[in-house]
Amino acid sequence: MGSALLIIGLLLLAVGMPVAFAMGLASLLFMLIQGGIPLTTIPTRMLNGIDSFPLLAVPFFVLAGSLMNYGGVTRRLVAFSSALVGHLTGGLGHTTVIANMIMAGMSGSAVADATATGSILIPWMVRAGYSPRFAAAVTAAASTIGPIIPPSIAMVIFGSLTGVSTGRLFIGGVVPGVLMGLYLMLVCYLIAKRRGYGKGADFSWRRVLESGVDAILAMVAPIIVLGGILVGVFTPTEAAVVASVYALLLGLGYRELDWSGLRSAGTETIVTSGIVMLIVAASSVTGWIAALMQMPQAIVSFFTVMTDDPRLVLLIINLILLFLGCLMDPVPIMIITIPVFMPLIQRYHFDPVHFGVMMVLNLMIGMITPPVGMSMYITSTIAKISIWDFSMEVWPFIVALVVVLLMVTYWTGLVTFLPNALMGAR
Repeated sequence: MGSALLIIGLLLLAVGMPVAFAMGLASLLFMLIQGGIPLTTIPTRMLNGIDSFPLLAVPFFVLAGSLMNYGGVTRRLVAFSSALVGHLTGGLGHTTVIANMIMAGMSGSAVADATATGSILIPWMVRAGYSPRFAAAVTAAASTIGPIIPPSIAMVIFGSLTGVSTGRLFIGGVVPGVLMGLYLMLVCYLIAKRRGYGKGADFSWRRVLESGVDAILAMVAPIIVLGGILVGVFTPTEAAVVASVYALLLGLGYRELDWSGLRSAGTETIVTSGIVMLIVAASSVTGWIAALMQMPQAIVSFFTVMTDDPRLVLLIINLILLFLGCLMDPVPIMIITIPVFMPLIQRYHFDPVHFGVMMVLNLMIGMITPPVGMSMYITSTIAKISIWDFSMEVWPFIVALVVVLLMVTYWTGLVTFLPNALMGAR
């Protein structure tokens, strides 16, 4: 019966039903067929699924990102990034990566970063002679850094579902996020060198200083968020509230955040948070049924019979997640698979912080792969190119991200070193 639940859910997704409704309807049909389960279980489990203090961080981090986009923060960060690396071969590509790395410390969302930086940098790159395909691909690939460098909405959800410290997950994403940026910049350089994409303006310390002063208040935001968590001033959830207030004050201080921007930021926050919470609520019912049918135990038994090598188990998990990432958004994948994978973490003694960062990084690659990658659609629309053209251009960046994924998978210290050093070994 457990497999029937999965098949029904996949069929509903295949015909285009939204994820939350597909999971909810599949759970309802399962209960009706199984019998003996009161239907009041559905609203009860849905309510319990979102009755979580850590999940309050989601709408506030979304709000912080939206306020920064409408408050002039993105433009200042792009100008500073251009001053730093615009003089290199393929300078605007490097500018895109650096801008996304800095934005990652504020929004925690790949979609928000792709929209914010893409709306500025893609037209700029095209006017400078870069192909629209390259502009869209590098912007989408760079946006995947957003949920890895803290803060991260995806890590908040992982922590909420597993009980793993969100603060440790945040700190664990710093090194992998920097590696993603460096590898993407290497790919930018190699492509630009081969195609003859030129440099920007000559490097100028004065330009760096002026743009840095203009953007310094924006760059303080990640320090406030992470610093407050590390010294124990506030929890990750409270840090999200602080980030939202700071973003509001920043936008008002720049005098670029008006009532229209506030309304738009509020609308985006309500819509995005509503979608995420509905998925979390619906999937909590599916997860409860999976546990009732002992599906996680069956998966553990399957892996145990197949292999005792933890490295092979991690490889198989990565392949499963990469495949699912091509078909679904990260949040529903996490909610569906985490109850299955957590017993494996315990069985093979994987570090849960390491596993969480690895999983989030893996699923971010799905944001730029067809047919459902959201960053892919956003940047392709801005660049006015087809999904086919995007797919033909993005593969070198995907290879770079997969290399980083393998490094993170098999070199645990890349994730665990900073949390253990700054927050103490567990």
